[in-house]
Amino acid sequence: MINTGKLSGLTVFVTGGSRGIGKAIALKAAKDGANVVVAAKTATANPKLPGTIYTACDEIEAAGGKALPCIVDVRDEKQVRSAVEEAIKKFGGIDILINNASAIQLSPTDQTDMKRYDLMHNINTRGTFLTTKECLPYLKKSKHAHILNLSPPLNMNPLWFQNHVAYTMAKYGMSMCVLGMHAEFKPFNIGVNALWPRTGISTAAIEMLAGDESFKYTRKPEIMADAAYVILSQDPRKVTGNFFIDEQILKEHGVTDFDQYANDPSQRENMMIDFFLDEALNKQAEPTKKTEESIKPAGEVGKIFVAIEKNLSEDLVKSTNAVFAFNLTGKESGKWFVDLKNGTGKCGQGDAPSGADATLTMDSKNFFDMFTGKTKPTTAYMMGKLKIAGNMQKAMKLEKLMGKLKSKL
Repeated sequence: MINTGKLSGLTVFVTGGSRGIGKAIALKAAKDGANVVVAAKTATANPKLPGTIYTACDEIEAAGGKALPCIVDVRDEKQVRSAVEEAIKKFGGIDILINNASAIQLSPTDQTDMKRYDLMHNINTRGTFLTTKECLPYLKKSKHAHILNLSPPLNMNPLWFQNHVAYTMAKYGMSMCVLGMHAEFKPFNIGVNALWPRTGISTAAIEMLAGDESFKYTRKPEIMADAAYVILSQDPRKVTGNFFIDEQILKEHGVTDFDQYANDPSQRENMMIDFFLDEALNKQAEPTKKTEESIKPAGEVGKIFVAIEKNLSEDLVKSTNAVFAFNLTGKESGKWFVDLKNGTGKCGQGDAPSGADATLTMDSKNFFDMFTGKTKPTTAYMMGKLKIAGNMQKAMKLEKLMGKLKSKL
């Protein structure tokens, strides 16, 4: 998506803009010569999460824009108001607001502590509402006023609630802001829209949830930046109240090469479909090349664990550092475990010798599909085919083990 210069001289306020999708959108605007306010919490470098508001601003100015770093926790009313005031003082106004800051935890109700519940709701819903409220007086004065929330279409299928009610409520709160504010702000010629990715995007959040193996099944943040640019370049009086999907809007504006956005173009047909999209349900329903009838139920689970045992090593234990328990139902019901925390690793039938960090419950057929690469753990969890108790981050590290096994099964 070629830059056209339509955002030149405009001021873009981006929450959570120090890395990931927020930074990608900021850099895209900077290439037009826009002024960019990077409003984020990260002021000091973190070895696990590269990028600060200052390094992001350096990149923005190198790309051709002007930048203002602001230390902002969107839960803090004073910090948000101060950042808006700094933006007005430096750039004279605000034309575009990107509500990108977000928090995620995919846990069922009984495993969601209220501190995490409050964090998600205060950042996602309240933070979006608060930042919009503080920017509103200046957006009303702009001749090209846009608000873009990085939030999903409002899909009321219970599936998108049942496994992580708290997160869905918090994320849908951002989308409800779009639904209401686009009508509320229409008299002021302010366009209010939402943008959501069709596939997983390679960000720190995805790596945390799905593990390093997910990288090749996701796209770069630049696809979201290009899609945002298409929206923000249009007349806000004519483009408002939409829940855009990145790939769809880019196709409508002439983009045909999506390999440019893929982390691994060879996996273009196996991309991880994102949350809240019915396409994820349809993809699960598609027949696989190897039909269910060709899989012999008896003993298949045992074969998986034999293959796992052959691949155990000190390096795998060191990189995983977790004990997994499997409660399988269906034709091959039973309890199994994989110890990737102690010694050179161990697996077998029955309860884990030491306490499990994560317990995974699923039908034995779904277990086989997951370990043979037909279903990704994140997708299985989203679909309710996999229930996880315990440490979610460690549970998703199973991706590494599965990647090693695919060629051996």
